[in-house]
Amino acid sequence: MLRSLSSHPARLLPVAFLVVVAAGAVLLMLPVSRTSDSGPVVLPAAFTSVGALTGGMALVDTATHWTPFGQVVILLLIQVGGFGIMTLATSLALVVNHRLGLRTTLVAQAETSVNLGDVRHILRRIVLMTVVIEAATALVLTLRFWIGYDDSFGQSLWQGVFHAISAFNNAGFSLNSDNLVGFVDDAWVIVPICLAAVLGGLGFPVLVELLRRARRPREWTVHTRLTVYGSAILLVFGFVAFLTFEWGNDQTIGPLGPGGKLLAALMGSVSPRTAGFNSVDYGSVGPETMAITDGLMFIGGGSASTAGGIKVSTFFLLAFVIWAEVRAEQEVNVGFRRISSSTQRQALTVALLSVGVIAVGTVVILGLSDYTFDAVLFESISAFSTVGLTTGITSGLPDSAQIVVMLLMFIGRVGPITAASALALRSRHRLYRLPEERPIVG
Repeated sequence: MLRSLSSHPARLLPVAFLVVVAAGAVLLMLPVSRTSDSGPVVLPAAFTSVGALTGGMALVDTATHWTPFGQVVILLLIQVGGFGIMTLATSLALVVNHRLGLRTTLVAQAETSVNLGDVRHILRRIVLMTVVIEAATALVLTLRFWIGYDDSFGQSLWQGVFHAISAFNNAGFSLNSDNLVGFVDDAWVIVPICLAAVLGGLGFPVLVELLRRARRPREWTVHTRLTVYGSAILLVFGFVAFLTFEWGNDQTIGPLGPGGKLLAALMGSVSPRTAGFNSVDYGSVGPETMAITDGLMFIGGGSASTAGGIKVSTFFLLAFVIWAEVRAEQEVNVGFRRISSSTQRQALTVALLSVGVIAVGTVVILGLSDYTFDAVLFESISAFSTVGLTTGITSGLPDSAQIVVMLLMFIGRVGPITAASALALRSRHRLYRLPEERPIVG
């Protein structure tokens, strides 16, 4: 059984995530992890473990419910989940054995989406990029908390490190009870966190290629072009939309000055894809903003990144498929490259399966709770896309509905990787072709 798991990434990844989730939940159930022994223990610990590992949602207040030890456990889960469990294990194997076997390489390739021959070198670059980006973000945040808010250096350092790691790994966990609402107009906090989240959401393959050919965009691969240009389009669209619909909302950014509104709109555009921080109360945003946020959360970030969702490249690849069909073209071309039919089918499968999972989760939660459809849909998309944003209903859901949210987070983090790996590895070639027939479409 173990040999069967280790030989197939599509089987090994969910098991590996379950093992780490269980270990994190056990650690969080220890008395040393909690500030109080009153109230439920198992569900908050399990929910937090899943949320931290997947970069998803929090059930209880990280700042008040967990002790410093518990917060360290959460931070480790965030780092392991964002970096990738199998990527981390593969990196450790490199350190210990100085070599990679074929099975280990295949497993790492499933998470990092890099070429087979490049895994060893790229894993080292991934580690270096992670450390550099998180360290730079932590430095800026630490100095800001220390100088600007009169916190002690130790407290400022912990705040800076925690939020830097949470931002780069698109987790959205914060050591403040109101998340980042108190810093909504502080550029020295909002901008570094947004930059770290955007870099983490691009994906390691894109970051590696940008390091190599940042000044030669004509040489970029189709994946990098889709991810970089697509992310830029979505960021600008989200920024303008948030600013437009929330400008006069007195419950969100209405009372802020122009600079504060711009920073809030920046966070409102970056966070849904899928940083998970909030500098405004999403329970008070307008219906237009909520609908746009639903769409941005569903799309998510880049493939093989710390973000969730169906991924930017999947979304824009399907847009090119639709464009080619509208123009009655026989092939789908992106730039000067033709997209294979198998890649098109994989993108369509991932997107439709995601829609199905979210639909089922929404219906089930609606049946288990008394909340409105728009709030539950927002919660389901946020959970599946491992965003972490909420309108405030998470803690008010019954235990059964909270378990459904946990399942959505787990499926959303592991499912797309598993589905893509399974589809890529199961290549069947028929020795015959059936007669063609065209059913009526539309």
